[in-house]
Order: sequence, then structure tokens, then C-alpha cells
Amino acid sequence: MSGAAGPSGDVAIVGGGLAGITTALALQETGVRATIYEARPRLGGATHSFSRGGLTVDNGQHIFLKCCAAYRGLLARLGALDRVRVQDRFDVRVLTPDGPGGRLRRAGAPGPLHLLPALAGYRLLSPADRLRAVRASLALDRLDPDDPALDGRTMGGWLAGRGQRRQARDALWDLFVTAALNIRLDDAALGPAAMVCQTALLRRPDAADIGVPAIPLGDLHGTLAAARIERAGGRIELGAKVTAIDAGPKLVVNGSPVAADAVVVAVPHRAASSLVPAEASPGRASWDGLGSSPIVNIHVVYDRPVLDEPFVAAIGSPVQWVFDRTRVSGLTGGGQYLAVSVSAADRWIDTPTAELRAVYLAALERLFPAARRARVTDFFVTRERHATFRQSPGSGALRPASATRLPWLFLAGAWTDTGWPDTMEGAVRSGLTAARLVRRHLREKTTDEVSGR
Repeated sequence: MSGAAGPSGDVAIVGGGLAGITTALALQETGVRATIYEARPRLGGATHSFSRGGLTVDNGQHIFLKCCAAYRGLLARLGALDRVRVQDRFDVRVLTPDGPGGRLRRAGAPGPLHLLPALAGYRLLSPADRLRAVRASLALDRLDPDDPALDGRTMGGWLAGRGQRRQARDALWDLFVTAALNIRLDDAALGPAAMVCQTALLRRPDAADIGVPAIPLGDLHGTLAAARIERAGGRIELGAKVTAIDAGPKLVVNGSPVAADAVVVAVPHRAASSLVPAEASPGRASWDGLGSSPIVNIHVVYDRPVLDEPFVAAIGSPVQWVFDRTRVSGLTGGGQYLAVSVSAADRWIDTPTAELRAVYLAALERLFPAARRARVTDFFVTRERHATFRQSPGSGALRPASATRLPWLFLAGAWTDTGWPDTMEGAVRSGLTAARLVRRHLREKTTDEVSGR
């Protein structure tokens, strides 16, 4: 969005997650006033923090990759590029509960050659499986993720047809696809899975370099975002529940009507399907078909360090990815706070905490020998039952565009048709698209008013 003077108007944004925040900031940069109406007492949507026992805890571990240009652009808007840490080079240690693990580290060669040394030295695959993985990667790079036919197939089935045996799928492909799409490889739609692999792994050599927040998400996406929006003249109404959107346009907020020149609905698809007027999106009932996929985060505080890296991955274990949260949480006194991120967590979402404790503490001890000698000072679980929509075959056809049949009403959110899976990057891209369409609508509205139409 350029900083040039643009059309004027009052824009109501329903929802204060990343999509709504991005929409507001992008509009304000062009001189358009925006008000965010958020039902919760905070901004940030699915990315937020809370306090527990003197620690600042994120509801879940969120990461981004260097290829996430829109999200990094949001960080720049917030003046927060120095509040995240990004790898100098993609480098992930992969642990197993039995025997030595492996390591995936990119080279400095152009893509996709940058991954060849990593695969060549990946001890968790046999030499034959490494060669098959290279061949599958080249075939995957030739797919068109926008081909509707790919939306009807699974990534796991496609890989099996390319000679990828179970060990290769578990130790390589599932490691990344499950984390990126929040769905298991055998259930993931081929289109978005291919898009993720192409964009992050097979094109730019630095695309997959991993970034993690260096401050709590509540500060990054909440406090900083609120300050930036209000400093630019925007308004944030917290505890403001929107229950209806009518022609006018007009919203009903906490039971009272509020007028606007344009409205952006930036809430999850489950809420949007009942809030958006039928005349705006006649197919809105189909959005419920997107379903949801859960994420469970296991939080463990030890009395001493047990992990000497910022994060690791694991296979052959209920543990998937483990992050050192000690510094960002404010833990002092020599202990260590680890967060285990479990994607596609249908199996665990309703499991009692006591059972999760027994399973995951034992699993962590198998991965980290130092954990066997450490004392657990705290253990708790956070559950995101509707963390993402379910990115299974057929889901792509259900994702709506930002524009609706009402010229003043727009959709935003990672569940809309962004070209990306349901991620922070997708949410930010949806906000940028909504802001562009709102600005065009206001410009056309101003032109019509001036010309008397």
C-alpha cells in the first residue's frame, strides 16, 4: 500500500486478529479511518498470551519462515523486526526416541540444490530413500498448486505413488507438512501441501529459514499493534460484540447500531457464516464444511536445562516440535521452560491432563537424557480446538474470495482464498487484500457522489 492520499471514509473491521489488524494498518497508511470491533478483551485473535506462576505464556508456539513476506511486512509496520529471531540458515535437528537422530541444514546453493547436501547427509533415511526423495521433490516442483484437481487428492497418496515409503514420509515429508497445514500427510490436500513445499523448501534457498518471536505474542500482536493503530488515528473497541450486519451499511455492536462506509468481517469461518448477510454470500452455509483441526501445546518447566538448542523436531514419538521458551517467558533461577507443539492433535484434544503428563514426560525423557535427572516444577496444557480449518481434499473449493455480492462488505481471515494455507502469513495476506478492495470501493463511492450518481 502506498502512502499517497486516498479516499476517505469510516471502515468497521469485525475482529482483531492478524487479519483485522493488518486491514486497519494498511487502510490507515492511505488515510482511511478504521475501527476494530473485537469481542474479546484483547487483540491478537488466535495468537495471545496469559500469565501463570510468574511466567508469560503464549497459548501456542507460532513460527514463521523467511518466505512469509506479508507477515514480515506486518512486523515492519509494527516496528517489531527486532522483536523476532530468524535463523541465519535453515537448520533443524530431528530426534528419535531410539538411537541417533538426524539433522537437516541447507547449503548456500540456489534452490532446489540447496537441500541436496541436507538430504545426502540425513541419517534417518536410507541412501535409496534419499534418492527417491530427491526425485519426488523435482516432481513436486512441477505441480501447479492452483490446479483444482490437486484439491481432490491427498499429499500422502501422491507421495506413495512417487515411491515414498512410510519411513521417508514420516521422517521427512510429514515432519513439515503436518506443522504447516495442521493435518497429517495422508489427510492433507495435495494443492496446499505442494504450495508449502514449493514455496518453503524448493525455490529460494533461504525461504525455509525459521523465525520465532522473541517477546510474548500478547505484546507482539496485541500491545504493539494496538499502540500503532491508535497512534495513526484508528480506534479499537474491545469487548465489542457484533451480532448483525445490515444494509446501510450498519452494524449492531453490543445491541446498538453503528454506521460505517464499509465493513470487513475478519472473524473465523464459523462466526462469519452466521454474521454475513445471506445476500452477500449465498453460499455461506458451505463454509461450515471447512471444519477445524486442533493443536495441543504441552508446557513443561524443569528445574534445570535439558535442551541446548532453541528448538528441535522429533519423529517416532508423540512429541513433534519442542521450543525453548525460557527467556521469552521471563523464567529465571536456572530452570528451563519447554513448549511441545502437537499439530493435527485430534487424538489428544480431549485427553485429560494427567494422561498427557504421563505420556509426554516419558516421551521427553526418551528424547532428552538430561530430563531423566531433572525435576518438573510445572506442567500444564493449552488446547486450541479450532486452531485452523481442516485443510483436507475439497477444502480449497470452499474458501471464499474477499469480495462479496454487497459492494461495501468484505471478508478477511486465513480461511479465505488467500493462496496460502491457514497460517499467520495467510491471515496477513487476507488483510492486505481486504484493505485494497475497501480502498477501491471508497474511491468509487466518492466518484459517484461527486458526479451525482
